[in-house]
This record gives sequence, C-alpha cells and structure tokens, in this order.
Amino acid sequence: MTYYDKIKTEFINNEVYKKVKDYSKNKNDLLTYYNVGKLLVEAQGGEKRAKYGDSLIKEYSKRLTLELGKGYSTRSLKNMRKYYLFQKGQTLSAQLTWSHYCELLKFDDIGKINYYIKITEDYNLSVRELRVKIKNNEYERLDTKTKEKLVKSEESKIEDFIKNPIIIKNSLGVEEVSEKVLMRLILEDLDNFLKELGEGFCYIENEYKIKVGASYNYIDILLFNIIYNCYVVLELKSVELKKEHIGQINMYMNYIDKKVKDISHNSTIGIIICLKDNYFVIKYASNPNIFRTIYKIKE
Repeated sequence: MTYYDKIKTEFINNEVYKKVKDYSKNKNDLLTYYNVGKLLVEAQGGEKRAKYGDSLIKEYSKRLTLELGKGYSTRSLKNMRKYYLFQKGQTLSAQLTWSHYCELLKFDDIGKINYYIKITEDYNLSVRELRVKIKNNEYERLDTKTKEKLVKSEESKIEDFIKNPIIIKNSLGVEEVSEKVLMRLILEDLDNFLKELGEGFCYIENEYKIKVGASYNYIDILLFNIIYNCYVVLELKSVELKKEHIGQINMYMNYIDKKVKDISHNSTIGIIICLKDNYFVIKYASNPNIFRTIYKIKE
C-alpha cells in the first residue's frame, strides 16, 4: 500500500468513526490527523526533508479532494504534518479541538504553543476566546524565565503567569487614572482582571481593613490563590514604583501572615501594580514574595 493509500484510508476510517461514535469524535480526529502527519513526514523522506518541498502535499491534496471531497486542502495537510512534528513524544490533549490546534499551529515558538494549550485546558476556552487571548499578546507579556519553563515543561510558580503589563479595560471612559479610578476599573471587570493576573486567583475583598497598633489601614485588594494555597495582597499605584511601596506591602503581608492565614496556608505574597516600573527598587527588596508589574489601560 502506498503512502497516499494509507493517508486516504485514515481519512475514510475517521469519517466512519465519527458517525458511529460521535461522543469521542474529537479524540479520533486528533489521532487521525496525527497519523496522517506522520505518514506525510515519512512519505517526504523524514523530518529534515519534510520541512521543505511541498509538491507531494499539493499532489495528495488534489487527489484527496477529487476522491473524498472538501476538507483536504494543502494548508490542512501542512497543519497535520506540523501537528505530528509538534506532538511527537507528547500526550495528545483531547480537551482541544482541531480548530484550536489550527490557531496554534500558526506559531513556531513551542513555548507559546504550550502556554496557549495550558490556558485552553485550564479555562476550557472556546476557539473564539483563545483568539482573544492571542490577540492580547498574553504570551509575549510573560517573564523570560516563565517562557523557558514552558519550553522545558517545568513546574510553574505563582509569579510565573503574572503578565507584564496587566491590561485593564477602560470601561468608564476616563482620561486620568488615579488609584481610586484604577480600583473601580478593576472591580468593573473583575473576572477578566483575575484571569489576566494569572492562575487560581479568587477575590476576597477590596479596601480590606486591618488594625496596626492604634490605627487602621486598608489593603487595596485581598485575594486568595487556590492553586498555590496562599493569600495575595494586591496594591495599586498610579505612579512609578517607589521603595515606600515595598515597605507598605511588606507590612500588609506580615499582618495577613500573623492575623489571618491558617497554619495550613503557604506564606502570603504581595503584588504591586504600578504605572511605571523601577527595576532597582525591586532588585534590592529583601522579600522574595513581593512581585510587581505595570498596568496598561485599554480603550
């Protein structure tokens, strides 16, 4: 049997399987396209040669279209080849559809593909929602170390997926953004803000009141992260990051650790969202649980 005949048989069997077992057709789609990609690579003489010269794919596309109908374009077959090369040696994710993968196979950066696979699985994203994430350049706003972990499939930490900058929607149409206005913008679009911030963040309260000595202080936003089992103190600054901000959030974190958190919880972390970064302030901060990012207002 020629490679073409094997590929044609894969497609025919897949169509039959879809009609008989509709509930698992997505998984069989992915397996079929993986097998077709593998056969295409072999037919072109292996991985090194498969990256070049698409004359064979064009030939197969014409024949398949004539014999089986639509759905076998040159682009589709190239995507199947790329899908095989990407997934080879990895576990197939049945949570993503072929339409999801077609969006991701446009990229060459394996870290970028892994990131969007992860968040699609974690948040059960539709193809439309995935496109929005890509359009907002979520991956590009990750730290370089996080990107390296994604390539190596290493375990992540809470700070790894804090975007920089954080995109905040200007739902109020304001021109000047003070800290109070920034708080309102966040609360107006809280669900999206928490997803923008990273994984597992849950809202507890804004302007969370604490008593330090004889005076009261207010934490801008108190969160809890269910994945990393810790409280998160969030402070908003509509100015450049300053050393005083580090001292302030450090005090709030210590308070939560001593007065609020349970013995089963991990140490509290702090996130400062500011208008402008100051590398040297954070570089010499003594508390490794304090992180910072800047915000960007989106119209």
